[in-house]
Amino acid sequence: MVEDEKSTQQKDQRQGKGKKWKWSSAAIGAVFVLLLGMTIASFLSQNFNSCPCSQDSRKYTGIIEDCCCDYETVDNVNSAVLYPLLQDLVKTPFFRYFKVKLWCDCPFWPDDGMCKLRDCSVCECPENEFPEPFKKLSKRSLPSDDLKCQEGKPQATVDRTLDSKAFRGWIEVDNPWTNDDETDNSEMTYVNLQLNPERYTGYTGPSARRIWDAVYSENCPKYASGELCQEKKVLYKLISGLHASISIHIASDYLLDEKTNLWGRNLELMYDRVLRYPDRVRNLYFTFLFVLRAVTKATNYLEHAEYDTGNHDEDLKAQSLVRQLLYNPKLQAACPLPFDEAKLWQGQSGPELKEQIQKQFRNISVLMDCVGCEKCRLWGKLQVLGLGTALKILFTVEEKSPLDQPLQLQRNEVIALVNLLNRLSESINFVREVSPLVEKTMERLLSEPLTEDISLWRRIREAIGGGFRLKKLEL
Repeated sequence: MVEDEKSTQQKDQRQGKGKKWKWSSAAIGAVFVLLLGMTIASFLSQNFNSCPCSQDSRKYTGIIEDCCCDYETVDNVNSAVLYPLLQDLVKTPFFRYFKVKLWCDCPFWPDDGMCKLRDCSVCECPENEFPEPFKKLSKRSLPSDDLKCQEGKPQATVDRTLDSKAFRGWIEVDNPWTNDDETDNSEMTYVNLQLNPERYTGYTGPSARRIWDAVYSENCPKYASGELCQEKKVLYKLISGLHASISIHIASDYLLDEKTNLWGRNLELMYDRVLRYPDRVRNLYFTFLFVLRAVTKATNYLEHAEYDTGNHDEDLKAQSLVRQLLYNPKLQAACPLPFDEAKLWQGQSGPELKEQIQKQFRNISVLMDCVGCEKCRLWGKLQVLGLGTALKILFTVEEKSPLDQPLQLQRNEVIALVNLLNRLSESINFVREVSPLVEKTMERLLSEPLTEDISLWRRIREAIGGGFRLKKLEL
């Protein structure tokens, strides 16, 4: 390889092309490697189960920090058990509809409406798309002029009808870890999550960055190196893991070309925002196990809960899938205790630390009202409520609660918890599939010396031209 490059340079010098030919060759080579990596990654994402060799290049091994499982076990159990099961579970009617207050005033700064794409908005569904029981029990009717929007695209429409029957047997009680008054139905609407996927929306720039800046700088600053207090690490790692998962979903369903409405995977964004930072990947795994532990700890409650939407077959399916999730022998054998919450809040400062973290997390939930993109606000509120529900299960109710203080969850909390676990499972699965190839490709490209004042990504984009687009997103 070295001899070939020297020979090429000598020929270039004789032909008077020198630096220009060297640059073009390097750029074309870099593009070829990158496109080859993307092609292989796309192939693996569709045929991963038939290619065990992709497991040979694990970057993350051993026990996950502050948890009771290792990376290999999590990858294997997630791909074989949790991922396919959760994919089916969140599609059932009970877990498909989420109650949310979409329009709230931001208490910290005025909404500047920085989202421009139609994919940023949430739209009311026509009544003919509702399940029949939801129509009969609707407390509010839709205005006739709001039955169609988003250019008639079903993926942009949402169900905003309230269904009282879905709350039968469920206790409506506020979550002490979150800010929204979940018992107030007056301003709540239902959203069909399957019709409003978490994806790229065009919400970028200062408005989006301001949200995350406020989350980290004011409510969960990164703990100092060598910090021994595990409680002080928990909130930061949870938010970092959630942030990584959100970035992964944006990158995995990204608008590559607005003119042609071409959607696909933005591996550049994936690498820039998550994969190049090992701590963010580790925090993703930590958050996944934390939420999984909350689900398994609430086994008795979730097993006997009423999953009633009026669709008998689908409700039985949801109940069966929940029990499979709670009592799966492979999961119980591989990772019986994903996270040990009993180690936290010990000593005299325990109650004070818990109160402090609870206050900080409530502030984070308030910040979701400041998100300037409706669909981003929807998924932000859902996942923050899901994480708040996990915190409530693990840190508010003891394992053996007295009879007068049992675990109490409302329907919306369970929906948020399960959908959050599914989001994290999808992110873990995506990292498992593409991380080795993407990181190997990026490391190889970054190791090549740049002889001109130009960034690696610009070099790749200019060399590719119009054939394939890689766009950077600032969040």
